[in-house]
Amino acid sequence: MIIIVHEGGHFVAAKLSGVKVNEFAIGMGPKLFSFTRGETKYSLRLLPIGGYCAMEGEDEESDSPRAFGNKPTWKRIIIVAAGAIMNIVLGLLMTLAMVLQQPYYASTTIADFPENSVTANYLKEGDRFESIDGYAVWNSRDIIFAMGTSKDYSPDIKVNRDGKTVDLGNVPLYTYEKDGKTVMAVDFVVERVDKSFLSVCGETIGQTVSTVRLVWSSLIGIITGKFGFNEMSGPVGIASAITTVASEGLQSGFLDAFNNILNVMMIITINLGIFNLLPIPALDGGRLLFLLIELVRRKPVPAKYEGLIHGVGFALLMVFMLAVTFNDIVRLVTGSGFG
Repeated sequence: MIIIVHEGGHFVAAKLSGVKVNEFAIGMGPKLFSFTRGETKYSLRLLPIGGYCAMEGEDEESDSPRAFGNKPTWKRIIIVAAGAIMNIVLGLLMTLAMVLQQPYYASTTIADFPENSVTANYLKEGDRFESIDGYAVWNSRDIIFAMGTSKDYSPDIKVNRDGKTVDLGNVPLYTYEKDGKTVMAVDFVVERVDKSFLSVCGETIGQTVSTVRLVWSSLIGIITGKFGFNEMSGPVGIASAITTVASEGLQSGFLDAFNNILNVMMIITINLGIFNLLPIPALDGGRLLFLLIELVRRKPVPAKYEGLIHGVGFALLMVFMLAVTFNDIVRLVTGSGFG
């Protein structure tokens, strides 16, 4: 579904821009079956690792006035960006579906502490989180992400206390051991936000923006070394994660399992949207970079050079994907990857 929405974004934008679409494919590799409607062939392919929207004149020269390469640069930018944008829109709708089910929402202001709370020695009732380890806190999702990714479970916390910013320094978090691993748990209660039209809109937009920030921060963490190779997952790891969250949700009911899966899907679709916008050859972001260069230079980069760069980039991405997938399989079998 996520791939259909992504490629559908390219497809609709291309059609609206007057570009001929030769094939709309879900999956990669050998064709399982296909049919033609109008001028477009629709196909399902064997490998469930993506899809594509093949447009006339996208990767080759074409004299057709409906060719992608013969359209104004701004139209081509919209077509290329449309897939990632639709992924983020889908994430927004998934978030809305989860938010509408909740009777009220969590704020970022502390209301109470349970007995024997660790953080009660540092935080106070009425404190509003401002940042955790330098990560700005805008809503409750930010609190969980920032605390959960703190390497030593003793992050630097800043709060707004009585209208003033207070740096509490390194605050030890509540942790416990589970299956030989250290797990962090929140040991404070935040004030609730009552449900209304405005709070539903605010929570939906806020959680979506926070997920975008979460994905972006995670990508930066991979580049800087905060997160290692073993903390990445490909299709196999994602399937395993969905199975786990679904099983946990089923312990309390079908709806909880559905919402757990929906939450993972929401993160995946936003992740796909953001990752595709990165200026990496063979991705939408790489094509956007060449289009922006063309916009500035007022002439395109020679097709043979652009094609070569995208070809090399695609090959490297496939090698990387295979490595991540192999690590997922090793992790499933042995309990730990090789990274």
